Amino acid sequence: MKKGYKWMISTLAVWMLLTSVSFADAAPGDEIITLGEDLSPQQREDLINEMGVNEDDVMVVTVTNEEEHQYLGEHISASIIGSNALSSSKITILEEGEGIDVEANRITWVSEGMYANALITAGVKDADIYVTAPFDVSGTGALTGLIKAYEASTDEVIPEEQKEVANEELVKTAELGEEYGVEQATELMTRIKEALAEEDVETEEDLRNLIQRVANELGMTLTDEELNGLVSLFERMKNLNIDWDQVQNQINHIRDNIGDFLESEQGQSFIQSILDFFSSLIDAVRGWFSTSDSSSPEMNQTS
Repeated sequence: MKKGYKWMISTLAVWMLLTSVSFADAAPGDEIITLGEDLSPQQREDLINEMGVNEDDVMVVTVTNEEEHQYLGEHISASIIGSNALSSSKITILEEGEGIDVEANRITWVSEGMYANALITAGVKDADIYVTAPFDVSGTGALTGLIKAYEASTDEVIPEEQKEVANEELVKTAELGEEYGVEQATELMTRIKEALAEEDVETEEDLRNLIQRVANELGMTLTDEELNGLVSLFERMKNLNIDWDQVQNQINHIRDNIGDFLESEQGQSFIQSILDFFSSLIDAVRGWFSTSDSSSPEMNQTS
């Protein structure tokens, strides 16, 4: 996936949503890497080189498959988690005001939007996140690693209740993504958070109406089960110590980056590739009709 592209349309949320505290004890430029325990020595070396770090100069956190199952086992299929911890990540602390940036490489189940949305929900800000693996994997191990890296770098113990909410949000987004698309599902989560930051939501009915309204704005027809699940999730989330103003500020920063990307050379190149594709598609369709018209008399003669 390209850095700062797919994830910006959000979402799903993950382990780092577990807290409203940012990397308070870490300084700009500090790097923390997480490595799957089941990487071979060569894979480990390759990923460290890919991240562009010297293992002796950074904090290293190891993630086990047992930890993945511990945190996600009740929420997703064991086949998605897998039997080996391979996905890894790097966190770089940025200067204040730079926002959150996420890039994922060879990650198939967790989108960049899910990582970014989780970080924002957590109140984490000004961090560059890179997630990778030796080959295509689900990415759940990196999520586990991110929370461990956060706890290690800040000396904070994240409450289990917050971890549970993170798990639930991740799974809810993934489930909605299967029905409506990952980008649409992540955008739904993002807009609900924006609305929570802007509006007074006092009762469960207020929350239900807010979620329903946002879904309608996105053209999503939620089932009663989906709506009830989201109401339950965000009720639990509201009870956590989340700084919703900070959430909105980070979301606004991401949306600003969308404009920067579209105006950049990379963004313009991407847009041009889309236009070229549709141009060739239109030409092909015209060719089909042209062929159909020219064959019509002959068809009439045989009928």
